[in-house]
Amino acid sequence: MTDDKDRAVARQARQAGIAIAAGGVLAILAPVIVSGLGLPVRYEFLFYLIAIAAFIWALVVTARIWQKSRDKRD
Repeated sequence: MTDDKDRAVARQARQAGIAIAAGGVLAILAPVIVSGLGLPVRYEFLFYLIAIAAFIWALVVTARIWQKSRDKRD
């Protein structure tokens, strides 16, 4: 039973890591994407907001994982 829980935690941690990496890449490439496609600057801000949302989601997931690991010790 704990093996299934460990796998679920590992899957959540992988998803959080992917979200952090994707958000970082999107934030870095936002100016390039917007200028390359000839979009208005407001789309660059939209990409930044999407990246921030990914970071916040990953932070929440990581906090839940951390809380589960603390509850597991007790």
